[in-house]
Amino acid sequence: GDIVLLAKPVTLTEGDRVTLTTDVRVATDGTSKPEKLLYAVSLPPVHGQIEHINYPAVPISSYSQLDVVAQKVSDVHDNSHGAGKESLR
Repeated sequence: GDIVLLAKPVTLTEGDRVTLTTDVRVATDGTSKPEKLLYAVSLPPVHGQIEHINYPAVPISSYSQLDVVAQKVSDVHDNSHGAGKESLR
């Protein structure tokens, strides 16, 4: 089926951690299998990384919609000084 994606920007400042939720990331394809819908991190954050909460400090390159529903994915700013705000889109 058709894939529908809602992605709102997430803005972080130095040292912030934001858990990705269905308020900012939700995709559907007409089925009831969110574990099959995968996001690929093709352009990682410049001043941080995307992490699975079970593996802190380890960047990930993909995650599922089920991970987002379960609030298992975070965008983490690396706390570098002078980096200012960064947005994940």
